[in-house]
Amino acid sequence: MRDQESFVAVEDEFDDVTTGEMELSERQSLRRVPGLSTELTDVTEVEYRQLRLERVVLVGVWTEGTVTDAENSLTELAALAETAGSQVLEGLIQRRTRPDPATYIGRGKVDDLGAVVLSTGADTVICDGELSPSQLRNLEQRTKVKVVDRTALILDIFAQHAKSKEGKAQVELAQLEYLLPRLRGWGETLSRQTGGSGRGGGAGGGVGVRGPGETKLETDRRRIRHRISRLRREIKSMKTVRVTKRARRSRNAVPAVAIAGYTNAGKSSLLNRLTGAGVLVENALFATLDPTTRKATASDGRLYTLSDTVGFVRHLPHQIVEAFRSTLEEVAEADLVVHVVDGTHPDPEEQVRAVHEVLAEVGADRLPELLVVNKSDAADEETLLRLKRLWPEAIFVSAHTGWGVEGLREAIEDRLPRPAVEVRAVLPYDRGDLVARVHRTGEVLSTSHLPEGTLLHVRVGAALAAELAPFDVERQSQAAGSRP
Repeated sequence: MRDQESFVAVEDEFDDVTTGEMELSERQSLRRVPGLSTELTDVTEVEYRQLRLERVVLVGVWTEGTVTDAENSLTELAALAETAGSQVLEGLIQRRTRPDPATYIGRGKVDDLGAVVLSTGADTVICDGELSPSQLRNLEQRTKVKVVDRTALILDIFAQHAKSKEGKAQVELAQLEYLLPRLRGWGETLSRQTGGSGRGGGAGGGVGVRGPGETKLETDRRRIRHRISRLRREIKSMKTVRVTKRARRSRNAVPAVAIAGYTNAGKSSLLNRLTGAGVLVENALFATLDPTTRKATASDGRLYTLSDTVGFVRHLPHQIVEAFRSTLEEVAEADLVVHVVDGTHPDPEEQVRAVHEVLAEVGADRLPELLVVNKSDAADEETLLRLKRLWPEAIFVSAHTGWGVEGLREAIEDRLPRPAVEVRAVLPYDRGDLVARVHRTGEVLSTSHLPEGTLLHVRVGAALAAELAPFDVERQSQAAGSRP
């Protein structure tokens, strides 16, 4: 009880901006987060993991929100580390008003972190934030092990999971843009010469390499800049193909639905349920990166497309957003966004906020949105009731069992844009092509068969309405009435 009262007191002091400082002991303390260790507990697993995974210690700085928020963030970092193939040994958080500009955590606590690294046998420290080059260097020098930040970890997962040519190019571009300002040499590397005077030059000499005085570091930077320029040109050419396909769908008046949401919320599973797409489904973060578009048919016969997109996460690196901008623009060009939320996540509201943040960056925040709470079969009843009160318009489904998917399908169809022009036309029986196009792209209100052809009462787009004009019943009757 006394510990709880002291915590509340510190919480109040932290929220009160007039004090300006927290208690020194609270500010510099490291708080152990329980339940994050994934150390092998069954000796039979040793044969399964013949090559020992990277053993990591997680470190976070808690600057705002509650302790639950801080622990949820570090738990998510642990899931990211496991997805990347690491083995989490410890999770530590420190409460501060802001990260230390030199060492991320308090300078006095770096030695404590080093002791934890030494006692656990860890070979990597992962920080729950984006570190500056100086913070990376200082932490590595003090802890004597490799240090990576949240951004580098997410980029590593993207590199592992990218499959398509466009996806690999986008990930490589994001990695190089992250690496460029963080290149650093060690020992003699900083002064090693790669250029050479005269024809004999050295290992780095030759055509296109600057003369004497160029260091290995400078050469690496120049090569990275050249590679970045080349990747941007390649991605731009790939974007042209994507824009062409999107323009073709627009000309055919095919509505587009984009499935967006937090990573591992079940977007690919829902796409498979709705269309039988056969997209890879795995209980892992960022399991699928390459967008998948599949055709679907509404109950009234209209066609529309469903597109799965890359998953989002809190503090998604801006390099990823920029590199995947051409892919994310699929969402911005959609007619409807199906926003999938994980109902079993400890903080689904934060998931929604993080997704809205990324959608706003690509200009998709003003599109019609259908909120879908997935994994309802695994969520507890109290959580579901709370989310239903919070989001009364949301659809609750389970992609795993199929529960609620038909209701979701109906909700999507109700929100599809409807053709603007209403037409009554009698199409001759030899114009079956027009009848098929009307059923494919328009909304059929009624149909009947007459001796002279098929009578259709439909709503269609302006282009198709113009093609149906010669067969329009009202136009034909007006023309007949005007004859002498």
